[in-house]
Amino acid sequence: MVRWEREKVLKIKQELVKFKNDPNILPKNASKANIFCILENSLALSLAVFIPNIPANARWTEKGITVAGGNGSGNALNQLKGPYGLCVDDDQNIYIADTSNHRIVQWKAGAASGQVIAGGNGPGNGTEQLNTPFDVIIDKE
Repeated sequence: MVRWEREKVLKIKQELVKFKNDPNILPKNASKANIFCILENSLALSLAVFIPNIPANARWTEKGITVAGGNGSGNALNQLKGPYGLCVDDDQNIYIADTSNHRIVQWKAGAASGQVIAGGNGPGNGTEQLNTPFDVIIDKE
């Protein structure tokens, strides 16, 4: 397992060096943030490559809208503790990897609280448990 992880980290580092030397290697249709997570020596490093498609004269609203959480850190259904990765489906549902609560939470558009769809029963490798999930991907099929 450790050898496999080291090989994975080495491959990611090699890809990052390629990108550093030639940032044009990314696909032309890449428009969202790509996040590389490297776990090495128990230290998690997060390197983000942002490829914004934002006009130079873009104007931003001064007040954002909270779409999930916003009620302090915790484990209630209206709270998150260590949210890390997220995914948005075609129905505008947000799925959040709530890392410190060891769960994946679904927030429907406009909802005041989320719904646990995986984990939430403490850390572990049981069928009803997750152990520090860092990301979530939803398959349409």
